[in-house]
Amino acid sequence: MIVSQTIQSLTRIAEVVFNSGVIAFRTDTFYGLGADPFNRQAVNRIKKLKGREETKPILVTISDHSQIERFIVERSESFESLAQRFWPGPLTLIGKSAAELPVEITAGTGMVGLRLPDDQDLRALLRACGGALTATSANPSNENPAMSAEQVENYFGSTIDLIVDGGEARVDRPSTVVDVTGAEPKLVREGVIAWSEVVK
Repeated sequence: MIVSQTIQSLTRIAEVVFNSGVIAFRTDTFYGLGADPFNRQAVNRIKKLKGREETKPILVTISDHSQIERFIVERSESFESLAQRFWPGPLTLIGKSAAELPVEITAGTGMVGLRLPDDQDLRALLRACGGALTATSANPSNENPAMSAEQVENYFGSTIDLIVDGGEARVDRPSTVVDVTGAEPKLVREGVIAWSEVVK
C-alpha cells in the first residue's frame, strides 16, 4: 500500500517499523527499504526481498547527529572532519560499529555506514521511527534503484508492509561512500559528491 507522508500518517508508518515491519521511502537519493536497524527479523526480511548477498553490509540513515553514538563506537579524525563538512548531505561514512548492531547490518565486518540526509521531511520520518532506518536501495539485486513509489510497488508489490510516497527521487546518482575507520579516508563508491571534493 502506498501512503503520502503527513503528520497523521507518520504515526502509522512508525507503528509498522516498531512492529518489525519493512517500509519503502524516498531517501535523499533513491528510494530505500527501511526497517529498525537493531531488529534482526526485519533486516533479514530486507535481505530476502532484495536477494542480497550475506557479505554486503546495509547502510543506515539517521535523523540527527545525536544518533551517531548508537552506531559508531570510535570516531576517527577523518569521520569527524567529513561529517562536519558534508553532513547533512549525501555522504555515507563507514565507521567502527557498536557491538549491539546485528551482524545482518554489518555483514560481520565490524563496520557500519551512516548518512545524515539534508532533507527535513525525511528526517521527520526518521525521528518518528526512532531516529534511524536502514536505507539500502529499494530494488531487487541486479535491478536499477527505484526512483518512485510506483516503481517500488512494481518491484515488490505487497511483500512490503508500506510504501511512503515522497515524490520522485531528486538525484540520479547514489550517495558517495567513504571508509573513515582509519587515519585517511578511503573511497568506497563515488556518487553525488565527487571524490575530489572530499579529499581537497
